[in-house]
Amino acid sequence: MADLSSQRVSEFLHKGVKCGEDGASQRPLEEAPEDHQLSLLTQPYLQTVEEEISMAFHTYNMAANSGPSQRRKREKGMSLDGTSTTLSVDRRKSKVWNYYTKLGDAYVECNVCKKQLSFHNSTTTMREHLVRKHSIRDTALSQLKEEAASESDCLGQESLGKRARQMTPENSLFQPPVPSCSEPRTEMVLDLVLEMIFRDLHPLSVVEDKGFRLLMGYLEPGFSIPSSMQLASMLWHKYNVVKQHLEHYLHTAQAIILSLDFWTSQPSQTYLTISANFIDCNWRLARCILETQPVHGHKRDDFLGEKLCSVLAEFELSPRSVFCVMHDQLSNMLANSPVLKDAYGWTSLCCTAYMLHLCISTALQADPVQEALAAARDIISYFQQDAKATCSLNTKLETMSKTKLKLVVDMPSRWITTLEMCESLLDLKWAIMSVLEEHTKGTATVQNLADHQWKLLQDLLPVMRTIKIATSFLQEEQNGSTSSLLPCMHGIMTAIEHQCQDSSSIIKTMVSKIISEINQHWDLSDDGKLLESPAVVASFLDPRFKEVRFLSPAARSQLHNRVKNILSQVFNLQSLTSTQPWLPSECKVEVGETSSQVANDRAPCEHPQSIYDILLGKDPTESMPEIHQQLENYIVEPLCKRSTNPLCWWRSNEHRFPAVAKLARQYLAIPATAVVPEQAFAAANTRLEHRRAVLTPEHLDQILFLNQNLDFLESMKNSKT
Repeated sequence: MADLSSQRVSEFLHKGVKCGEDGASQRPLEEAPEDHQLSLLTQPYLQTVEEEISMAFHTYNMAANSGPSQRRKREKGMSLDGTSTTLSVDRRKSKVWNYYTKLGDAYVECNVCKKQLSFHNSTTTMREHLVRKHSIRDTALSQLKEEAASESDCLGQESLGKRARQMTPENSLFQPPVPSCSEPRTEMVLDLVLEMIFRDLHPLSVVEDKGFRLLMGYLEPGFSIPSSMQLASMLWHKYNVVKQHLEHYLHTAQAIILSLDFWTSQPSQTYLTISANFIDCNWRLARCILETQPVHGHKRDDFLGEKLCSVLAEFELSPRSVFCVMHDQLSNMLANSPVLKDAYGWTSLCCTAYMLHLCISTALQADPVQEALAAARDIISYFQQDAKATCSLNTKLETMSKTKLKLVVDMPSRWITTLEMCESLLDLKWAIMSVLEEHTKGTATVQNLADHQWKLLQDLLPVMRTIKIATSFLQEEQNGSTSSLLPCMHGIMTAIEHQCQDSSSIIKTMVSKIISEINQHWDLSDDGKLLESPAVVASFLDPRFKEVRFLSPAARSQLHNRVKNILSQVFNLQSLTSTQPWLPSECKVEVGETSSQVANDRAPCEHPQSIYDILLGKDPTESMPEIHQQLENYIVEPLCKRSTNPLCWWRSNEHRFPAVAKLARQYLAIPATAVVPEQAFAAANTRLEHRRAVLTPEHLDQILFLNQNLDFLESMKNSKT
């Protein structure tokens, strides 16, 4: 044993040249045949001393495949006693020898490019070759030397040998995995690989890609790449753990709003993503994904009702916990189906982004507007297809110092792109007209816009920009609730109506159409229908918009009475128990008592009339129920600044209006859009939409679930007060 230990110590003192099993110089890994690299995955651990030395100095067991020329080079490197002279080079201190193989006494061979250089006991020529041909400078060589020195200070000779094998960047992936010295680190790397998959929305097959394996082989040479099946098991376990945490968190919600997002993947498979929105006990707005599943066939009412109930059952939630359903364009018919209303009593709202798109698209259908937009698209297509015209346009833009401006073509499904197209075209108007005049062949292919069409696009911009400002308003954090919806729509109608006063008749007609569509979609012209909308109640419960100035005085009074009725229904005497802190002790109902018994018991306890009652009459606040008095106090409360977050305001004032706060927790949780506003109002597909469209359906649900919920749950946990 002593001889073996001393022998191993002497083995790892050798540094430098890569030698094969029989002393032959070898090619770098990247030049080795691919089938041979893969065969090394199953190669057993090297047992002989010579094989261990070979592996420690970045060798590759290719002696069996070496040709006659390799054998001759090997023979030149052998001394008379049969030992390899290349091993004596390993004792040299210069790290240049990590890149060269000594061929006899007068020649060396570069291990990178296989070029032979003359050698006269000096490494200067060898070093210059590395810098000039391969950009390997002295800093890299000194770094290797410093790393080796630092390792030798901290580790024994035995562990140094193991580290030397692990630091091999070329052959680490294709050699048999080196036993890890730290199991916790291996587990951490495995967890990080899984986390990379669901955070960046990669398929599980990413671990089989060559680039990923090369990267992991360089960063963690001793790490064994997991299989897709192993990752699937880990993903399922992680999914269930996070799902349990989310289930406990959902049970703290007073009311849940379900959001339905129908989307299509690249193979034209339709999926339904169901999300839950609610306000937790700390007045934090929560939006988390519950499930994503493919939609098969054309099931409508039965599919949606059963699907939502089954998803709720998985999280042990009752259908009664759902306050309303927010849907997008594809689920419009489904969410308004009689099954949802009759069977479950769920109120449904359509996504603001989709309804606003309908309003603008309908207004843009006017013939003069469509003709101008079609001509604009033709001009942009001409410059995209004609290289000479594009070159001339770029030259003129350089002269005008407008090289950053680019022509943009619109997308029919996103009205914001129409605005961007008109803006880019008008910014480059004079350059475009100049190029079209110079290229006579181009004028035969595409016609320039007429003067009245340029004027029409110019007048169209203020209207479209105002609506875009409204979308930016809805994307702000404090305006994500549906409480901001009706004030925003009322602001749009007022602004664009004022802007079109001096515009052409075409713009006035288009603006009138937009206003008419907004009134129709949100029932703003019908007070009866408007007061039934959850959006108007949410606006009243928002301390910034509680005056509901978009309503007439009569409708405002009706809204107050409706909120009182809602409070009476929610906080009736049957449900008022000792757990409700805002009630006086005499208003609490004992188990088994009826409301009439409570009223009879209270009659003899009424206080006698005071001198104020005799002189001024009965005080209305004394006869007013406690919840109604809270509502009156909330109404006379001063308005908040528009930059105030309503949830932060309610968190600070919940103790003053506890009954109204409970109602606000329900209505302010209703989002204005079915998906996050940044995605709903985006001018192009977001990163999430691009990534999820290429995921395989087998693990799509778990990957999206972890991607959307893990950070959210961690932020909720870290922000607990």
